[in-house]
Amino acid sequence: MDVKPQKDFLLKLAKAKMPYGKYKDYDLIDLPEHYIVWYQQKGFPKGVLGQQLQTIYEIKCNGLEHLIRNLRKM
Repeated sequence: MDVKPQKDFLLKLAKAKMPYGKYKDYDLIDLPEHYIVWYQQKGFPKGVLGQQLQTIYEIKCNGLEHLIRNLRKM
C-alpha cells in the first residue's frame, strides 16, 4: 500500500482554504462545524474541494482536528 498519495492529500488539506462563500479564505479545518454538517446534508461539491470537505467532516466528527493543525505547522 502506497501511503504517499494519502500523505500528500493530508498535507494539502492542512493548508487548503475555502475558495468562495461566507467563509472564503478560511482554512478548511477552521470552518465552523455547522457549516461542514450543512454540506454533508446538502451534498459535497464535486472534485478535490468536495473530497477535502468530506475529509474535514470525518476529522471533525472524530475529534481529530489537532492532527491537521499540527500538519499546518510543518
